[in-house]
Amino acid sequence: MAGTARQTARGRASPRDPSQVQSLTRALSLLNALAESADGMSLGDVAQVVGLAPSTAHRLLTTLQGQRFVRFVAGEGVWQVGVQAFIVGQAFRRARDVLALARPVMRRLMEDSGETVNLYIEEGGEVVCMGQVECRQLMRAISRPGGRVKMHCSGVGKAMLARLPDAEVTRILQLYGLARMTEKTLDTPRRLRDDLAEIRRRGFAIDDEEHAVGLRCVAAAIVDEEGRPVAALSLSGPLARIGDAALYAAGALVARAAETVTGQFGGRPTA
Repeated sequence: MAGTARQTARGRASPRDPSQVQSLTRALSLLNALAESADGMSLGDVAQVVGLAPSTAHRLLTTLQGQRFVRFVAGEGVWQVGVQAFIVGQAFRRARDVLALARPVMRRLMEDSGETVNLYIEEGGEVVCMGQVECRQLMRAISRPGGRVKMHCSGVGKAMLARLPDAEVTRILQLYGLARMTEKTLDTPRRLRDDLAEIRRRGFAIDDEEHAVGLRCVAAAIVDEEGRPVAALSLSGPLARIGDAALYAAGALVARAAETVTGQFGGRPTA
């Protein structure tokens, strides 16, 4: 049998947990088992490794195959990990790498500005906080790692939108809309596009109470070698501390920090 005892221990589906979706848990167990096999596994072998009936394993594998997470090599009669699993893994690698590069820059930026520094990536029409360096102030921004916010009403989201082609911005707006979060939210395509043009000219984005009343944020995108955004850095704090003069000074700081991380990432500097 191709599966080893180590594979059996890791690949076997865990006992039923009421909070889990059983079919999803089983499918992921199959994917994990195949990931540990260099040459792929037959249906019987992978079913035995994860403790499933061959018919159940085959149904789950064909579902995964439809999404390209696994593939069947007919000539060898084995199942292998598919290209979509690689694509998902690459997305995580990019997020992990940029966060590791950004950490020292984020700490310096917090010290220079006195405000909380965040790093976000885009996912499904929203931006997700992947890392944070909190300031020492008693009043701090409420965002936490793992938190999500819509792109159109956040500094980081707008900073990333400003680096995307117009057709892609249109697609995102059509898919996810422009929900109004506060009185200052840019809730029409024209207002948002005007702001994106200003972001490109200025070099950083401003969230002036557009997501939460009393909170201001400045942000700048980190881009790859093609100029596409992979993440964005932001400084955020209460309106009481970030007045108009402080807002633009903070914007210049975050723009320089994003340029530093972009250079370390191998990205193309802003024109």
